[in-house]
Amino acid sequence: METLVPGPLAGIRIADFTWVGAGPFLTKPLADHGAEVIKVESRTRTDVIRDMPPFADGVRGINRSGYFANRNSSKKSICLDLKARDGHRLALRLIAVSDVVVSNFTPGTMDRLGLGYRAACAVRPDVIYLEMPMQGASGPHRDFRGYGLSIAAAGGLFGLSGYPDRPPVGTGTNYPDHVPNPLHGAIAVLAALRHRRRTGRGQYIELAQLESTVNLIGPAVVAAAAGEDVTRRGNADDWAAPHGVYPCAGEDRWCAIAVQDDEQWSALVTVLGLPSEPGFATAAQRRRAPGLDEWISAATRGWDRDKLADALADAGVPAAGVNDARDLIETDPQLRARGHWVRLRHPEMGDCLYDGLPYRLSRTPGRPRSAAPLLGADTREVCTRLLGVADTEYDQLERTGVIG
Repeated sequence: METLVPGPLAGIRIADFTWVGAGPFLTKPLADHGAEVIKVESRTRTDVIRDMPPFADGVRGINRSGYFANRNSSKKSICLDLKARDGHRLALRLIAVSDVVVSNFTPGTMDRLGLGYRAACAVRPDVIYLEMPMQGASGPHRDFRGYGLSIAAAGGLFGLSGYPDRPPVGTGTNYPDHVPNPLHGAIAVLAALRHRRRTGRGQYIELAQLESTVNLIGPAVVAAAAGEDVTRRGNADDWAAPHGVYPCAGEDRWCAIAVQDDEQWSALVTVLGLPSEPGFATAAQRRRAPGLDEWISAATRGWDRDKLADALADAGVPAAGVNDARDLIETDPQLRARGHWVRLRHPEMGDCLYDGLPYRLSRTPGRPRSAAPLLGADTREVCTRLLGVADTEYDQLERTGVIG
């Protein structure tokens, strides 16, 4: 059996009141690096993504979602009724023994439950408390709710994705939920832990997801503020032409190509066997040429995607095959060499594939350490071992539905 090196966050405990996408993905890398993350759930209002596909073997179930599993590796799950007096008492007891509290509910929800920052400080004065409301905890839009797609639209990301003569196409996924917001939050928690180690003081962190998402389009915001016309441009780029994805042999096979200077352009023309075309001779001409992409596409259609990418890369032209999910898992040489994919045994779904981490720490490498938890799998262990609940009291609370 593999022996895991203790992660750099070993000894840190996180009371995780998050759900859906951004919140759980914030606590996932912390858990994968050794923090004890205790996910607080409800049996009456389960995490939305527990009921989102894909499901193992196509069988729906609250413990069978691959989406939930990949967002919640290395965590524990307990079920508490936070509106019940005893459930609230146990939640406060959990906060008292935790270093970090994380929530992504609508502003005011944790306060109404009696679990807000002031209540947390009363039982743990040096607590690090992070909330991630959609548009902040104050202002006229504080109560607006939304997911990654609505945040991407409100934050301007969708306005920049697509072609100028067509509606926005977005990013194909809830990008704010998967990249900027959870990872900005994770870095904020790490900075707060470092600050507490040096000063002994905790802090309250408000991460407004809309504001976090706007960071993605900083250059466009600056350009617009300077009076430039900022709009959707398809794959066009100021520094490369051609710059796009080009069809290859087979169904839905594409190669991404970016030519940044005349030397790379000459190499591209040579590899593709293209005739000299005076209208495309300079970078300025290529950026303005309306028929450039069609001219290149006609030459790439007969190529095997990977052979074309390799031939261009060998000639000094930035190029790569566009992978689908199967390619990423089965054939991508870099991910295979890095051991990116991790298989873990799930109690109900069996052998499951998990994302590894996109970076490595030399002395304390992180990785998914356990499969995602079954709903409430750790309630008894956490309540009796950590929160001091006697077995008889636990059985009574379980019968009344306060825990489970």
